[in-house]
Formats: sequence, C-alpha cells, structure tokens
Amino acid sequence: MKVLITEYLRINLDSERWECRRCDHDIAPARGNYKEGLLVYNRDPREIHKPLLDPAKYDYTYSPNPTWCRILEYYCPECGTMVETEYTVPGHPPTHDIEFDIDALKAQWSKRKEVVNRNPGKEPPKLEGHHHHGHSHAHAPAKD
Repeated sequence: MKVLITEYLRINLDSERWECRRCDHDIAPARGNYKEGLLVYNRDPREIHKPLLDPAKYDYTYSPNPTWCRILEYYCPECGTMVETEYTVPGHPPTHDIEFDIDALKAQWSKRKEVVNRNPGKEPPKLEGHHHHGHSHAHAPAKD
C-alpha cells in the first residue's frame, strides 16, 4: 500500500521506500531521510532575494548573506520535480523534517482503503456526523 505524505512524496509501505508522486521514482528508505535520495541544488540566497540596496555601497542590503544562509532545493533525480526547499546555514546537513514510525503506519493503514491520488483544494473533506450550518463568516458593512 502507498500512503500519500506530501504533494510530491509518498511512502510505499510494502517496500518501505519513499517514492516520487509525479513519476513513481524510488527515492530512499522510508525509515530514513528522503532527502538523501534527491538531487540538491545549493542556492546562493542572493539569487532568490535580490539586494534592495547596492552591495558596492552598503554592507547590509536586505538580502540574506551567503556566509550565513543557504537555500537548499531538493529535486527528484528522475523527473526533476522540486520536492522541498529549506533555508539553512552553510555546511549544515539536510534537516530530517519527516520521520514516521513505519510499523505503526503499517498497522494504521492496514485497516484503511488506499488513497491513490488526492488533489488538495478540489473539494472539501466529507466528515461523517459533521453538522454544518452554512453560516457566512464575512459580513459586508451596510451601505447608507
């Protein structure tokens, strides 16, 4: 069974592997950091956040200093989809931002129907026993 985790990642519980949701590429062991199986682009933050002041005239330009900040972009090596981005200090190892108890996940999903594809935002979740009044939360001021 495959469990959707993020927009671009899922875990194959049978093989215990991270997979790309776009191209089905096998990325890395699910008991480890998925980022270890992705391509990494170590970006100079000034490429993303352009200086607002002339760097030739000013030490502080409102742009991150690359001595203190790096932007790491992670891509699927098969299809090139950007899976994740993180801001970090230079030389810091990739953060381990998602970690599951795979055995507990297997037990939990053994009683569920597999979700093959979910496109968030397409429709609201259907909740059993949920009572909805249909109230509007925004009120326009009355015009005189």
